[in-house]
Amino acid sequence: MKDEKGKEPEDMRVRTKRFALAIIRAYTRLPKLDDVRVMSRQFLRSGTSAGAHYREACRARSDAEFVSKLEGALQELDETAYWIELLLESRLATFPQASDLLKEIDELISIIVTIVRKTKDRP
Repeated sequence: MKDEKGKEPEDMRVRTKRFALAIIRAYTRLPKLDDVRVMSRQFLRSGTSAGAHYREACRARSDAEFVSKLEGALQELDETAYWIELLLESRLATFPQASDLLKEIDELISIIVTIVRKTKDRP
């Protein structure tokens, strides 16, 4: 199935894993100060678990379980954006990848919301 630009859609399993790896790389570059560590560990945890939730959804035994796992991924993505915002707005940490990560979070959320809606709308 091709998108409107004639390209094959990227596998979400690959895309969410690539996102998790970008989170890990960003985490390793954050300052190791005590006040930053609390937020950065939460950032690492939520940013890497979104892909795990997506993978769990792929193994769902029902539409309800599928939607539940995807909604878990949405929560983790939103939480990741929150931690990025706190790190930046507190001025305790800066990292050049932040805007790219926030953009990818928005895109992943948009894709997953569409999948959830289509799944819920099925007869």
